[in-house]
Amino acid sequence: MRYLGPAALTAASLVLLLATDQDAVGMLASGPSAAPARAGARPGPPAEPRQQQRQEQQKEQQKEQLAPELAAQRLPAVAHQAAPLTTATTATTAATATTGATAAEPPPVRLSRTVLPDPLRSRRTPLPAEVFTGAGFDACTAPPLETMRAWWGTSPYGAVGIYTSGRQRACAQPRLTAAWVREVRAMGWQLVPTHVGRQAPCMTASGKAQRIDPAKAVQQGKEEAAEAVRAVKDLGLRTGTPVYLDIEAYPRGDSACSQAVTDFTVGWTQALHRAGFRSGFYSSIDAGIADLAAAARAGSAPLPDAVWYARWDDRATTTDGAGRLGDDLWADHARIHQYRGNVQEAYGGAALTVDRDQLDGPVAR
Repeated sequence: MRYLGPAALTAASLVLLLATDQDAVGMLASGPSAAPARAGARPGPPAEPRQQQRQEQQKEQQKEQLAPELAAQRLPAVAHQAAPLTTATTATTAATATTGATAAEPPPVRLSRTVLPDPLRSRRTPLPAEVFTGAGFDACTAPPLETMRAWWGTSPYGAVGIYTSGRQRACAQPRLTAAWVREVRAMGWQLVPTHVGRQAPCMTASGKAQRIDPAKAVQQGKEEAAEAVRAVKDLGLRTGTPVYLDIEAYPRGDSACSQAVTDFTVGWTQALHRAGFRSGFYSSIDAGIADLAAAARAGSAPLPDAVWYARWDDRATTTDGAGRLGDDLWADHARIHQYRGNVQEAYGGAALTVDRDQLDGPVAR
């Protein structure tokens, strides 16, 4: 259920009242359940047809006047097809509202250690990096250049997430070209490249049919990384650029599913490192991020250089990690927090539907 402020709630209440049959409203004064009529009073004459017609016309006019206000309360188009899980309190409340039962914490998953050679360890020089600390946003499709110009300096943001590759991106990218990247970077924007490919085998949301095959997870991760590298090179991005693997929310508790996601990510990371690019990983704090933290505890390697965790708690911080990320995990300028999703904002006269992010991690070079 979406929260409505007092103004919206008033509008919704008026529409509900106007939608109620006028005769039923009149029952409060003259119906069988009304207070008894005063002794000796005569019932009034029935409403004339013209009066009823005028009442219906007034009702329709008031509905039309309220329609724009109600339309403004509708949810905008989503950037992520599967909304990240939020706090445990929110999840429990939602489960109680729909099933009448309290949501239970899923059982801990058991992950086997998966270790591959890390090409970064054999490099003679460290892989270059560009780190950005500050506010950012991501949008489903790369915004128009005019919007990026309008937002630069008028919005609080300095970085933008872009969906550079992947066969399961939710939106088309007609503007995302090397020329767009050059112009946006010349304005001063930092970029967060993102790849949307195969998803967790146990993912329940519709719209992304291609799933990781647990028996081929490592190899499939390498294949997707090769696709991601080609895309960022075509956009003119240099070595050391991170590409964040987008794994949308999925239910935890299935160890085989979690193992497939982490094995896929190990293969993804190795291939990116071999090509001279950094590895990033985006997911819900209660799904992919929790599993990635478990993989780190199990000793799997190589794991992503940075994590982008989705927890829509309205806290613009990268330090809490919702209890899933300890101070020993991705704590050295290696985190992005997506703290609110699908909000409409306007700066400089240009409007967008965005997810809000707080960054303290690597961005494109």
